[in-house]
Amino acid sequence: MAGRTHLQHALPVTFGYKCAVYLSSIQRHYERLNELEPRCLLVQFGGAAGTLASLGSDGEGITVRTALAEELCLGKPPITWHVARDTVAEITNFLALIGGSLGKLALDIIIMSSNELGEVSEPFVPHRGASSTMPQKRNPISSEVILAASKVLRANAGLVLDGMVSDFERASGPWHLEWVAIPESFIMASGALHQTIFAMGGLVVNEDTMMENLNSSRGLIVAEAVMMELATSMGRNPAHDVVYKACCLSIETKVALVDILLRFKEVTEKVGEDRLRKLCDPRNYLGSAAQMTDAVVELKGGWTSVGAVLHNGVKSVNGVTNGTYSYGGVSSTEKKKNGNSNGVNNGVH
Repeated sequence: MAGRTHLQHALPVTFGYKCAVYLSSIQRHYERLNELEPRCLLVQFGGAAGTLASLGSDGEGITVRTALAEELCLGKPPITWHVARDTVAEITNFLALIGGSLGKLALDIIIMSSNELGEVSEPFVPHRGASSTMPQKRNPISSEVILAASKVLRANAGLVLDGMVSDFERASGPWHLEWVAIPESFIMASGALHQTIFAMGGLVVNEDTMMENLNSSRGLIVAEAVMMELATSMGRNPAHDVVYKACCLSIETKVALVDILLRFKEVTEKVGEDRLRKLCDPRNYLGSAAQMTDAVVELKGGWTSVGAVLHNGVKSVNGVTNGTYSYGGVSSTEKKKNGNSNGVNNGVH
């Protein structure tokens, strides 16, 4: 499929590679979660100003605090932390990081599901995402909800960071921001994760459309491949100038890039026609996409308990849409054929 930068064709990628990029951020979030728990989930018991003076000066206060931590299964801090809100801010910012990763995924789905691209679509449920006046509509409503939640999570992260700036031994107001931001952040993160599982669990992947879009630029998407080949014999800058000129002609005349390049004597003197046609085939310019996808899939960790797991075993269109996902053991290709997906019939809660 087409990889895009600035919303324009850049270089070919695989759909498996794209999904593996999404997954890699979730894997890192699991690492962050494991690191965060012992550092941030600490008992808070400090008395009026944090010194535990009401329990005496013989260490009884610390003994009580330790017992309370054990009772609540929380960590034992070395000192009272109620005006050092970094742990609270870290938790809320962690949720914002999750929201950012899910928001990126959702934005991609929204754009890829547009009529102009049509590369993916959210699971179909009758009347879901429909319009009261436009019967043809199938709006990507899960992705829209995820994107909105992502924005709220990032905004709440800023509020909690403001709450860190507190005065003396008991804040006069800033920490009250947490009363709104923290509960809402957990609710938003939970909802965004739920919607992501639903959307990705039954995502419809239109492989033929991906290939059509890939070929729509008539080989321009692999102009870099031709340039890098020519650079070995004529130097990078001259090669760039030649290929740039060819690309301009291809765009203006709507003629395939390879056919334009074959008109350039300075090109055909360096590269034969067969080699040039191979260079202009997007399927031959995937770099290390497959290896990196495999590396992400094979990575072990706590994240492997999640239902949605990428597979590299399904290859189609000569590897251009290499890789797919499965949810509950059913691949996206199987779901597409069967017309349903795990969880679709249950709707969205």
